[in-house]
Amino acid sequence: MATEAFAPAKINLTLHVTGHRTDGYHLLDSLVVFADVGDTLTFTNGDDLSISVTGEHAAGVPTDNRNLVWKAAEAAGWTGHIDLNKALPHGGGIGGGSSDAAATLRVAADQGCHISPELALSLGADVPVCIRAQASRMREIGGLLTPVTLPQLPALLVNPGVEVPTGAVFSALTSRENPPMPEDIPTFKEPSDCADWLQGQRNDLEPPTMGLAPEVARVLDELAGSRNALLARMSGSGSTCFALYPSMKDAHFAAYEIGAAHPDWWCRAALLN
Repeated sequence: MATEAFAPAKINLTLHVTGHRTDGYHLLDSLVVFADVGDTLTFTNGDDLSISVTGEHAAGVPTDNRNLVWKAAEAAGWTGHIDLNKALPHGGGIGGGSSDAAATLRVAADQGCHISPELALSLGADVPVCIRAQASRMREIGGLLTPVTLPQLPALLVNPGVEVPTGAVFSALTSRENPPMPEDIPTFKEPSDCADWLQGQRNDLEPPTMGLAPEVARVLDELAGSRNALLARMSGSGSTCFALYPSMKDAHFAAYEIGAAHPDWWCRAALLN
């Protein structure tokens, strides 16, 4: 019998780089939410591990032990066939691979496999928060998670089809010691309240990414100039960017306008929470 799991896009509303460890890991302070768009995985138990990849962004996704889904299943001791329907652009800063791996670990745990926090973190800094898949403050190297209550945030996600290597982005950082977010995150009643507060926060990876991929600056300009946009920012290490809006009607209108002007860009209106 097959089991289906949803792997939502992860969006970094903020990403403050607050330090750098001697082992190479960066310390982060990030406000993370999840979208109602994402990949879908179908699991069928069996004696051997195998993966097939279908969907809009299947091209170039490995189907062997280079795939993070494979690594997650193998680490958890789960065997069988996994079909990954890839709706999210890979290498886009919205945790596609990490969310897929997290969905794999959730299914493996539901079927009796032991999943430790250390195992999840060993697969990537975003995997623990993707297992939780709810609004969270993510600190240290990704393992310190605190639940956060936020209003539902209407948004538009846009990816210009450019992959930006995360390592190159961190290497291009001019400062690795930056202020964290305020200790207390306020309670917000409306998306506009949240966006106003977010204006005072940062994604420290945005400037180096724009230096490596000028298309990101173009996307941010388009989002910031869209009707009723409350905030435009890059997610993660890019190249996916997002804008927040007062309503889903505004987000869909912006998706239509930007999508029509740039048919080669990936544009998705989404609700973040």
